[in-house]
Amino acid sequence: MSTLVLIPARMASSRLPGKPLADIAGKPMIVHVASRAVESGVGRVVVATDTESVAEAVRAHGFEAVMTRADHESGSDRIHEALSMLQGGGEVDVVVNVQGDLPTIEPGIIGAALRPLDQASVDIATLGVEIVRDEEKTNPNVVKIVGSPLSGTRLRALYFTRATAPWGDGPLYHHIGLYAYRRAALERFVGLKPSPLERRERLEQLRALEAGMRIDAEIVQSVPLGVDTPEDLERARQILSR
Repeated sequence: MSTLVLIPARMASSRLPGKPLADIAGKPMIVHVASRAVESGVGRVVVATDTESVAEAVRAHGFEAVMTRADHESGSDRIHEALSMLQGGGEVDVVVNVQGDLPTIEPGIIGAALRPLDQASVDIATLGVEIVRDEEKTNPNVVKIVGSPLSGTRLRALYFTRATAPWGDGPLYHHIGLYAYRRAALERFVGLKPSPLERRERLEQLRALEAGMRIDAEIVQSVPLGVDTPEDLERARQILSR
């Protein structure tokens, strides 16, 4: 399969404005993410942004960038536009959406997201991590995967929720919002209207499940640090300056 990694990056952030260009160990955050994506070796890597200064910073460090519209409601919409604009985009079979605020992500985790697509019936692949801290089990900001186990490292997703679920004995899984889409699945997904459960839980991936699309999750061992606040940014600086 021909695989393309797209990294959506927008400057407008309510909690940390301008975060794609935030300096971490001498480089903009978005450059660190692009570097990790290249190190994963899964395919061509392109940053999709609505801000020229972000594109310039990415290109100055030797990576590829494409300009997209500023009015997209989600990263999925942005990467779909980017795919249509790229030379050679029509030959891509799989699109991996890596969030632009994961500067410390392990390259191997990006590659792991592709594994569920070995099953032909899977439309979208994603990642999960077993929750080990009790406070995260009840934290609505920690999204949980409710899924049917297919193996020791894979779930078929039945639902995603901010609640503590499923009930009873057994592991709970934290959803990592990194996705690998088959091209046809991405095109179908962005054409769907927001669904009732998506609106209620404020979780975009429920739109795909409500439309009958199949999402499988590969279980990995660590949650990448997402930079959403000044405190997160300081943690990333400490990690990457070592």
